[in-house]
Amino acid sequence: MKTYNNESIKALKGPDRVRKRPGVIFGSDGIEGCKHSVFEILSNSIDEAREGHGKVITVILHADDSITIEDEGRGIPVGYNRKEKRYNWELIFTELYAGGKYNTNEGVNYQYSLGLNGLGLTATQYSSEYMDVEIFHGGDGYDLRFEKGYNVGGLKKKKGSFKQTGTRITWRPDLEVFTEIQMDDGFFETMLKEQAVVNQGVKFRFVNERSGETKEFLYQYGIRDYIEELAGGKNLTDVFEIKAEGKGKDRQDMPEYRVKFDMVFALNNEVNDLKYFHNSSALVYGGSPDQAVKTAFLYEFDKFIKLHGKYKKDEGMINFVDIQDSLLLIINSFSTVTSYENQTKKSITNNFIREFLTDSIREQLEVIFTENPTIMHKVLDQVLINKRSREKAETTRTAMKKKLTQRVDVTNKVANFVDCRSKDPGEREIFIVEGQSALGAVMQARDANFQALFPIRGKILNTLKSDVTRIVKNEIIMNLMKVLGCGISLKGKVKSQGLDSFDIDNLRFDKIIIATDADVDGYHIRTMILTMFYTIAPELLQEGKVYIVESPLYEIVTKEGSTFAFNEVEKNQILKELGDTKSIVHRSKGLGENEPEMMALTTMNPDTRKLIKVLYEESDLTNYTFDALLGDNILERKRIIEERGSDYLEYLDLS
Repeated sequence: MKTYNNESIKALKGPDRVRKRPGVIFGSDGIEGCKHSVFEILSNSIDEAREGHGKVITVILHADDSITIEDEGRGIPVGYNRKEKRYNWELIFTELYAGGKYNTNEGVNYQYSLGLNGLGLTATQYSSEYMDVEIFHGGDGYDLRFEKGYNVGGLKKKKGSFKQTGTRITWRPDLEVFTEIQMDDGFFETMLKEQAVVNQGVKFRFVNERSGETKEFLYQYGIRDYIEELAGGKNLTDVFEIKAEGKGKDRQDMPEYRVKFDMVFALNNEVNDLKYFHNSSALVYGGSPDQAVKTAFLYEFDKFIKLHGKYKKDEGMINFVDIQDSLLLIINSFSTVTSYENQTKKSITNNFIREFLTDSIREQLEVIFTENPTIMHKVLDQVLINKRSREKAETTRTAMKKKLTQRVDVTNKVANFVDCRSKDPGEREIFIVEGQSALGAVMQARDANFQALFPIRGKILNTLKSDVTRIVKNEIIMNLMKVLGCGISLKGKVKSQGLDSFDIDNLRFDKIIIATDADVDGYHIRTMILTMFYTIAPELLQEGKVYIVESPLYEIVTKEGSTFAFNEVEKNQILKELGDTKSIVHRSKGLGENEPEMMALTTMNPDTRKLIKVLYEESDLTNYTFDALLGDNILERKRIIEERGSDYLEYLDLS
């Protein structure tokens, strides 16, 4: 066994800072991370074009999976940097957090930049098998070559004088870094089309050497052209455009920054879509702009429906989904200071951007409705049609579900059960949580639209070692199965308890998620719940309806933000990677002690949580495992502990 001492700590240096952990920069070491590395290089060319330097960007996909990106920008500076006492090309290509986009808020160089952190170009270079660079700047031409993160041969000046300016970068992602590097044609075409939409007047050329095809994407009027293309001439309304610029702060003690946005929308009954871009980066998860659009549209539509008396007596308020059903909208926002959730730039969190967009959209929607009464009435009537159709469908589904589950639909009588709003079993999920304190924390973090909660007190009955009578008399187990609605599979005295045999068609949830503390007690409770399902409803395991959500045991806080570790091994690994970086380690005291924001991010949000499906594939192996670990086979359990128990000690906090 190796000794853990002062010499055990290791700080990654040079290319290893990316090559060993590409997911930290690119979000993944798989094909998605590889794709993001392409966008990092493209971003620099887009920033140049947006500043007015060049109107054509060319992307070439070579047959060997290498990529070339060429622009008509000013060319990367390569000369000696007296302040940093190094050559600029060294800083830009080999130094993380080195770049020319840190002063965007002071109006220096780039104002509304995709690149912010000085990470993308260096990280892509570090993660490449090789990278060849041609730079044309100030009449001169230069060549650079890198192999596996290291420069080969220094900066070489080309002979002659050159009129053009720009940068041409060719590289091949390294299979030693990424698990897969063969990107599909559709990725390039979608990415370049999106960038053409939000960078009006810039032509994006895609040369596909695999297929021999060349495609060009150009939208002279940007997002307005694209909305017209999507609508296909079938809009219910005109295409409206809302623009605004402003200055503000995310917090009073923080610096002021500039924001501008361009939003184009129309109402359409055949096509609907919402797309958000910030500084040209597609915001898959939206964040601040998404919140602003939903808040502003819902407020103004509801206000005008009330103003014109269009609600029926005692009718409830519209939801945003009623508007979204007929809405085509693209918003392209920009800011000189941007708070992205992470380097992959798929969501932003700026408070001022959200507030500014909300107020601006509300004000201009009010003007549009006031100045266009005919369109306004048409739009409001359509939204109310959407609302009433939705409610009718929900009522029909509810009535059908009630009919199917009438014999076990006693959820109103089950203590502490917290239901969700949705009545659609296909989208509902239930969290089985550990105790009342966890219930309170999870309740604040959940999405009440589709996430229901059921708390259990302590370790439940071991159903594998209990007879039928004890099982059906156990209040916690029976209440849970009543809530699930599918009955149980036991024989014997089940009928006398008023419960029918198991019927998965009556299951009221698509996912049954076990959420217990990340400690020994939590693992024990999780195991007992799984044993219960194995004993009285094995079909739930066989059909893949049962999941485990892993909650982090540690939060490691640095000035850059928080990182979560799910066990001792991950904690130690993260601390090693941080090296000398100052960090604070918080150990989770249980789900009930976690902040709602942390719970939402790590446990509840389908996009960010760590969810494990419990698979039941081999009956013999499953039967043996449960019998040996939880049944009456004491000798086999002792043998397993003696032979394999030490394998799991490193995952436990034994302090």
